[in-house]
Amino acid sequence: MSANPLAAHYTRFRVAERLLLTGHSHQAWPDVAFEGQVEAFEDAARHVDEKWERAFAKAERVRDGFRALLGEPRAEIALGGSTHDLLLRFLSALDLRGRPRLVSTDGEFHTLRRQLGRLAEAGLDVARLPARPVETLAERLAVETDDSTAAVLVSAVLFEDARIVPELDGLAEVCAARGAELVVDAYHALGALPFRAPPTAWVVGGGYKYLQLGEGNCFLRVPDHGQDRRPAITGWYAEFGELAAAPRPGQVAYPRGAAAFAGSTYDPTSHYRAARVFDFFAEQGLTPDVLRASYQRQLGLLAGAFDALGLDDELVTRDRETPLDRFGAFLALRSPRAGELQRGLAERGVLTDARGSFLRLGPAPYLSDAQLTEAVDALGRLD
Repeated sequence: MSANPLAAHYTRFRVAERLLLTGHSHQAWPDVAFEGQVEAFEDAARHVDEKWERAFAKAERVRDGFRALLGEPRAEIALGGSTHDLLLRFLSALDLRGRPRLVSTDGEFHTLRRQLGRLAEAGLDVARLPARPVETLAERLAVETDDSTAAVLVSAVLFEDARIVPELDGLAEVCAARGAELVVDAYHALGALPFRAPPTAWVVGGGYKYLQLGEGNCFLRVPDHGQDRRPAITGWYAEFGELAAAPRPGQVAYPRGAAAFAGSTYDPTSHYRAARVFDFFAEQGLTPDVLRASYQRQLGLLAGAFDALGLDDELVTRDRETPLDRFGAFLALRSPRAGELQRGLAERGVLTDARGSFLRLGPAPYLSDAQLTEAVDALGRLD
């Protein structure tokens, strides 16, 4: 089985030897990621508490990486260990007493699904619309947005079946007119396809999946009109610009922009790793356009190989009515036995995952065509 030439840069994850169809969940890290982790340790050992100037430089490189993917070189970017951490700070900056309504969908990742469920139990008015049909989702969210709505929260690409959510710009216009904030979860968009967020939207995402940055590398893009927000959930890092100033009696001071959403002391190792990986992507020419073309070709190969199996649609099938260019970067197969199929594939050395009734096959730029075909063929051999 011939290897993809890019696989030579992923020897520690042994991508040429393994069938890792986990590209939508946890991609392999290039070998330079290990170098970044070692550099973080060496800086700490050499400089001890003086390491932070170097660590903050790595964090700025990570911000620049996300800015480039968003196509916004001057974007205000807050970093966090998880999207949940950043979403909590965002929600705490809203006037939920005056506007107690949050509008979202039933197709959001568990981070938001669980948190919104708990907030609904606590008394907030939470509306969750069916995510499908996705073609009308933005329009239906707009209809549900009224003067009591604090925020609308929706994914750019649905995590279960990779469907791209269209017409977010129109939704953003309605939210702005109603005085509601729009939050776009771009986790399954960045690195999977070229992505431009509506200028007035807040954008959350991270690098655990397609960007190969690993854990601890998430971001919040703060739009221009959100520069003076004061999140109630706040860390002392948001006070850096105020430490030397005289305190303001009776009021907690905040900087403007993304710095207001800063947390507290963190493990900078993730940023050292991510900075190296962002540089690697640049060196290899792995731009959003290049990656999109790669994923589209790989999705076509996976879909064709699956169709050639001729399996019973009652057992497992795929959406053949929707063109592949309306999907993100993984192939979702629908089956009442999705979890069982995932376990059967794992026993045969093919790593995938299942979400509800969807078996998700995630290619990656370092996989060869032969590996993708072999993985699908294994599905055809399951009982």
